[in-house]
Amino acid sequence: MARFSHINLLDLEDTVAGRVDGIEGRFGRKQLASRDLGVSLWRYAPGFKAASGHRHRVQEEAYVVVAGSGRILLDNEVRELRQWDVVRVAPEVVRAFSAGPEGLEIVAVGGPKPEGGDGEETDINWPGQD
Repeated sequence: MARFSHINLLDLEDTVAGRVDGIEGRFGRKQLASRDLGVSLWRYAPGFKAASGHRHRVQEEAYVVVAGSGRILLDNEVRELRQWDVVRVAPEVVRAFSAGPEGLEIVAVGGPKPEGGDGEETDINWPGQD
């Protein structure tokens, strides 16, 4: 394994394109050739609100807000997000995002990922939603 790697997240393919309107996702784990870290860029269009969430079996994640604002749903609790906020999330916590009027850009950092991944999509209910 190389002693270091250097990539630009914006140079990576948006592998979420066409699957969910209003989301862009660029994943750097493979390009960084990292054994233990995954780094990705997520961009949410202004006013975007996730209809589903996800959780993991073993992978812990942290999210850094690099631009815009929004909210994160953590199980049944909503937290406001602003630039440079960092949110660490234990694997079992269901999480989802909504973007503010100027959109939301997040860098996500994940720990070691089991072979084949461990993410699980889940249904969610934003508080106040019928």
